[in-house]
Order: sequence, then structure tokens, then C-alpha cells
Amino acid sequence: MKIVVVGGTGRIGSKLVTKLTELGHEAVPASPATGVNTITGEGLADVLTNASVVVDVSDSPSFDDAAVLAFFETSTRTLLAVEIAAGVGHHAALSVVGADRVPDGGYLRAKAAQEKLIAQSTMPYSIVRATQFFEFVGSIAQTATDGDTVRLPGALVQPMAADDVAAAVARIAVGSPRNGIVEVAGPEEIPLDEFVRRGLSARHDPRRVQRDSHATYFGAAPGERALLPGDGAQLSRTRFEDWLAAQG
Repeated sequence: MKIVVVGGTGRIGSKLVTKLTELGHEAVPASPATGVNTITGEGLADVLTNASVVVDVSDSPSFDDAAVLAFFETSTRTLLAVEIAAGVGHHAALSVVGADRVPDGGYLRAKAAQEKLIAQSTMPYSIVRATQFFEFVGSIAQTATDGDTVRLPGALVQPMAADDVAAAVARIAVGSPRNGIVEVAGPEEIPLDEFVRRGLSARHDPRRVQRDSHATYFGAAPGERALLPGDGAQLSRTRFEDWLAAQG
């Protein structure tokens, strides 16, 4: 089965291409690096020829609120239109747990808008909402750093390894369209500040992590459980401590 992975040269996309290939599928990466642009439509019709499934794991090059919204809305509209014309049978997209519960977060607001466009189209679809990746611990710390202190809220998260995210997306993409949302998450709940504290400690990073009820998470102020998956989420097995140990 031919499966086109939009964003297929990125962190999740490259892992996804590998996993789909190992499953025996023809996995084709599509990104500006391969001559495919979902904003302008360049190269889309050609790469989608004879494709059965399209998996969108692309990301915005800018995290400015207006820019990220424009990216996901324009890219998704373009992609869906070309998919329908090409006769693609399944559109799978990677989103974020909590996208519909943290309206003051610009990125999450943009992902919610993307989800809405997909659900309102005529394309059979599956939306995979994932929690924070273990690999994001450094960038989360960086955006919350004030001098030598990292200030973060104590909102609970259930992070997971990028490898497990890719495996979950691959599993859902090769199945029948869900025409709904599937949530995937790691095996344990951790306060956001503790998640980052453990990650920085493992890297011998001297910054001090402080829980601050007034701090934000990428500009958003999530409630205590807003970033957690609901009942019925598919849980991965890799624990954060084991992942940290494997990083050396």
C-alpha cells in the first residue's frame, strides 16, 4: 500500500517512514526537502498519485500565533483538496492532547482548527492526539527559562517517546479510518515542572526548576489535568526514566 507521509523528513515523519516500510508498505516522504509544498500545492498531485493513505505529521516553521494558525489552516485545506481529487481513501493527522481544552495557547488553538477542517471534510480520517514527547524536555525548559531558573506550572502531563508516537501513528494509519480522534500517551502522569526537572538533571544542566502557579506553558495557562488524555487512551510502555537512561 502506498502511504504518503507529509512532513516525512522531520523528527516523527522520518521514524514513521521507517516503521511503515518495515511493515511492508511503500512509504513516501513528502516535504519541501523532497519538492512537495502543502502551502503552495507544489508537487502534491504527483506524489499522491496511487496513494491509499496520507499521514500528515508536518509542523509549522514558525510558532508565532498568527503564523502557526495560517500554516495549519492553509496546509490542511490544500492537502485535503488534492487528496479528494486523487482518490485517497484515508487521511491521518497527528495532533496534540489538550488541543481543544487550552484555548489561550496559540499552537493548540491552531491544531484545534486543523482538526476541525479535517472533521468537516468529506475525507475519511483519523486524528491521532499525542502527549508531549520526551524529546521536547529541552525546548520546554528553554522557553520557560528566566536567568538560571526555569519557571513552569505544575500541570500534569503524560509524556511519551517519539518512537512510540511514530509507532502509534503507523498502527492507526494502516487501519480503517476512525472518523474520530484517538489519543495516545505515555505510561505515567508527571507534573510538568517535575518532567523538566528530571530531564535537566539527567543532562547535568545546572538550571533550577521552580513550580510557579503564574507561569505559562508555551504562552498558555493549562489547568491541572488539561494536558492529560481521557479514558480509553492508548498507552505506550516506555517510561521516562528508562528513556533518559538509554540516552546515555
